[in-house]
Amino acid sequence: MYESSRPRAQAQGIALPAFDDFWQAGHFDLPAPQRPVVLLERFRADPIAHPLPTPSGRIELYSETIAGFGYDDCPGHATWFAPEMDSNSPIHLLSVQPATRLHSQYDHGAVSRASKIAGREPITLNRADAAARGIADGDVVRVFNRRGAFLAGARLSDGILSGVAQIATGAWYDPVDAHRPHSLDKHGNANVVTPDIGSSRLGQGCAAQTTSVQIERWEARLPPITAFDPPPFAPATA
Repeated sequence: MYESSRPRAQAQGIALPAFDDFWQAGHFDLPAPQRPVVLLERFRADPIAHPLPTPSGRIELYSETIAGFGYDDCPGHATWFAPEMDSNSPIHLLSVQPATRLHSQYDHGAVSRASKIAGREPITLNRADAAARGIADGDVVRVFNRRGAFLAGARLSDGILSGVAQIATGAWYDPVDAHRPHSLDKHGNANVVTPDIGSSRLGQGCAAQTTSVQIERWEARLPPITAFDPPPFAPATA
């Protein structure tokens, strides 16, 4: 990989250090570009000579093609749709990228595990929302809606809006009963409460930030985390 990167680095005027030097330092700082990167620079300088790959060659805020599909959830221009809120689920749940792993990769590692609260993924709550529910910093909470429920560790903050909670994605799924549908996830996997829908009929991307939940303090005995245990093996047969 190092050798394959050398021609591209040389073409950009970047001198790669010897691998032994890089390995001993533990990192390599890429130099800043010699000139700033300007968005759509050539188009802005001469839009006639350098048109964009759109039907008009210009920046388009409306697409006749997309509008022609007739999709009620994807018109020809950017549109805000009111979320489907449930009166029994008043907290809007935001799912962000984790700081201690890459998506779900290395959730079993020491850095990710050190960030957990009582072994559960941390969830950030507004202090007033937490106080109204009798939740203290460090408590384990049950986060739930009509789709499912998971346990998480409460982290209280004044920096998050009341009515909003935030949790990182990627905690390994760890149901209490893997054979029962909608079983409580005891580790903090937000997927169990999010809708299984695409962003639109056209895009079919990830429909993130689109769920609401209720949160309560967990009063029962905490179930053990088993997400990182190896799976059981069936006995060998003759």
